[in-house]
Amino acid sequence: MSITHTSAMSLVLVALAAGLAPGRAQAQAYPSQDIHFISGFSAGGGADVMVRYFADKIRPLAGQAIIVENKPGATGAIAIEYTARSKPDGYTILVHAGSGIGASQALLKNPSFDAAKQLRIAATINRQAFMLAVPANSPYKTLAELTAAMKAKGDKASYATNNTQSRIAGAIYKKAAGLQAVEVQYKSGQDVLREMQSGVIDYSFQDPQTASVQAKQGRLRLLAVCSGTRLEMAPELPTMAELGYPQFDLVGWFAATVPSAVPDDVVQKINGWFNQVLATPESRQFLINFGSDVWISKPAEGQAFFLKDIKTWERNVAEAGIERQ
Repeated sequence: MSITHTSAMSLVLVALAAGLAPGRAQAQAYPSQDIHFISGFSAGGGADVMVRYFADKIRPLAGQAIIVENKPGATGAIAIEYTARSKPDGYTILVHAGSGIGASQALLKNPSFDAAKQLRIAATINRQAFMLAVPANSPYKTLAELTAAMKAKGDKASYATNNTQSRIAGAIYKKAAGLQAVEVQYKSGQDVLREMQSGVIDYSFQDPQTASVQAKQGRLRLLAVCSGTRLEMAPELPTMAELGYPQFDLVGWFAATVPSAVPDDVVQKINGWFNQVLATPESRQFLINFGSDVWISKPAEGQAFFLKDIKTWERNVAEAGIERQ
């Protein structure tokens, strides 16, 4: 065998060896191409701003372009399913409410995804709680006043929802308070705000991003939060539990979520990026301004909470008496 032939054979063996370990080679190179952040919201919406904030901050850490893809609709289910079915290589990351994933699955009669099996948490971002809001010009200054007025209105009372968590919170309050209020579903928080300001809707349970910003701008009045304890970002707001509704401990949380088969070392790298950004005073203030508190964790901790939360939202839907769709 000639030297030239031997060299050629060596090159072939090296190439074959590399081909036998694609996962290892890919993990070593990660990231080597554009990363896609999936947003389950319309561009420019309150929660979409959060997605774009982290895309901007993580871009220099990753050393690659981060493209935000908006896939709104079906109260987040479209974005969730897209991510669950995407290639598990770490280049598709859903920046979305982990609580929203569990709530969406609990509300669907035949969900197109199995969150516990198909998804894993790479990094947690924050903890937040939905807020009970009325229009700024509403005559109701307290939850007690609102409840009394809604009972008097009977089925002429109405409340708005535009995502799974607000639907569940609204149903729990309606059942616990003995109301006949009619739920009106909207596609976005902007639609809800417009209808509330026009006087069509009496109240709504809003995500903290939308609620806190709109309250500061004088469009909404916040009456209570749905968490079990008061929030650091809004300590003046009482909890629903304090006001006589112990059923409420609905804590929402955002996370970076990937397909379950993404390699551990890639997940660890994603976790490191988010945790590095979250540790800055700028990010802490950003999240406070958007109605939430920072939550830094390791992947295993986030995943354990995710699996527990899926069951929590299943129980919430059952207790609220909401019929699956």
